[in-house]
Amino acid sequence: MNLYKPYFKKYRTLFLLGISCVFFEAVCDLLQPTIMAHIIDDGVKNGRVASVLYFGLTMLGITALGACFAATRNILASRVSQSFGADLRYDVFKKIMNFSEASADSIESGSLITRMTNDTSQVTQFVNGIMRIFLKAPLTCIGSIILAIMLSPYMSVVLLIAIAVVAALIVISMKLSYIRFSKVQKAIDKVNTVVQEYLLGIRLVKAFGTYEEEEGRFEVANSDLNKKSISSQLVIAYFSPVMSLTVSIGIAVIIYLGSILFGNGRLEVGKVAAFINYMTQILTSLIMITNIFNTFIRTKASTERIEEILAGEEDFTGAGSPKPVITGELEFDNVTFAYPGGSGLPVLKELSFKINAGETLAVIGPTGAGKSTLAWLCLHFYDVNEGAIYINGNNIKSIDTSVLRKNIAFAPQKSMLFTGSVFDNIAWGESAMEAEQVIRAAQNAQAQEFIEKMPDKFDSVLGQNGVNLSGGQKQRLSIARALAKQAPVLILDDCTSALDAITEARVRKALKSLDTDRTVIMITQRIGTAMSADKILVLDNGVNVGFGEHTDLLNNCSTYREIYDSQIGGGLITHVK
Repeated sequence: MNLYKPYFKKYRTLFLLGISCVFFEAVCDLLQPTIMAHIIDDGVKNGRVASVLYFGLTMLGITALGACFAATRNILASRVSQSFGADLRYDVFKKIMNFSEASADSIESGSLITRMTNDTSQVTQFVNGIMRIFLKAPLTCIGSIILAIMLSPYMSVVLLIAIAVVAALIVISMKLSYIRFSKVQKAIDKVNTVVQEYLLGIRLVKAFGTYEEEEGRFEVANSDLNKKSISSQLVIAYFSPVMSLTVSIGIAVIIYLGSILFGNGRLEVGKVAAFINYMTQILTSLIMITNIFNTFIRTKASTERIEEILAGEEDFTGAGSPKPVITGELEFDNVTFAYPGGSGLPVLKELSFKINAGETLAVIGPTGAGKSTLAWLCLHFYDVNEGAIYINGNNIKSIDTSVLRKNIAFAPQKSMLFTGSVFDNIAWGESAMEAEQVIRAAQNAQAQEFIEKMPDKFDSVLGQNGVNLSGGQKQRLSIARALAKQAPVLILDDCTSALDAITEARVRKALKSLDTDRTVIMITQRIGTAMSADKILVLDNGVNVGFGEHTDLLNNCSTYREIYDSQIGGGLITHVK
């Protein structure tokens, strides 16, 4: 219930008002059989028309009053539950936005979507049900039992036996249902994940013609969901008729006992009719309670999944009180790092190097050497296991991540664009960015040429993830976004892989012409890109095997020389920066 406390507190007044309406509605329903007994015994039996009219009008008034309470609690229930759902979705989304990378890695994106939609909807329906029927059913059931016992203690024995049997069936049903509904939610996660992966990789599926394989994956996930859903519903299908049968047998026994008591003059006919009505109300309430417990089981599973998100580890905030001045001086001091939840093997091992503000560092090495990991650590997506990373002499653990990342511009290896205009994508994250700044960034990223050819130029609308652009165009817009930020540190994570050599050379030339105080880290696979840097870091299996200038590394680092020979060829070729 910890999930619900802050929201119930926020809407406490409306919630309590709705609960009050439920209580008075239940009282109105409970009074009707007793009034009906008076109509039969005092009016019809004795031929008193005035009594029939009096109690009839009273019953009609109570019914109308109950309807008013019912309408009010329905309005309040809808208002509170929908507001509750909106707040919960916002809080879950906000939490996901603040997730640490370790938390984001631990839950699949398909599961996060299910929890944001399916699970929050389930919880919203539960809150709505609490204010509409979840409390009314127990109140009506308990009230009917008390009034029925007051009418006839003898027949109440049968009533209590029937209730005990039904209560036992409800407990067994709950135990069997909970595990099954938890499995249903996980099966929904799997279906969402399969669909999401297909949509993200639809072009690759078309290129490889793997439609049948994808259909097979979906069929497996869909069939699993179907089986688990049927299994969960079978519990309800088996137990609900048994409960109804139990109560129906109880009603039949009560009618039989009522006829005997009436024949002996120990019970009036109106009270027998009222007792049967109370028994019917109890039957209806018990069926509703059964559905309530089934809903509660589903909601319990959804609540636990949402609470898992809300309890997730948040991004690092840092402990520094004053905001440090960041100019771009970067130092790795004996850094060792392994991804949390991974194989446990270090991706970077005892890595040490230092660059000054305004210098350009190229990071090169074989695939899997840990180059992109270095970029993630600079942005403090993860904490290092050993050692420390310093910016301007400040350990990044002491710098608030919002301050740190505001001073670092980043162009990722895989370009990510958003639905919106070209201008909005370049100015993304900086709502007050001037048009001149956007245009200059596009020019430096060699993107303005193709932008000017688009129908609406910078106002042209891009599809999801830039689906209407080529790979090279996406990369140039991604680079333009990083350049437009004008941060003291610029990290380019192999973001020119889709560019031809001439365009990449122009981008490098533009970077050289930028503010000389900007520190640039270029993660690359191309030796030509690395040769233009002030310093080069060579990584091999997470280890620093070379650090220095091009000529020195060519003579002293075998890994660098192998990369050079494989791309440019043997023989010493001088390079003028």
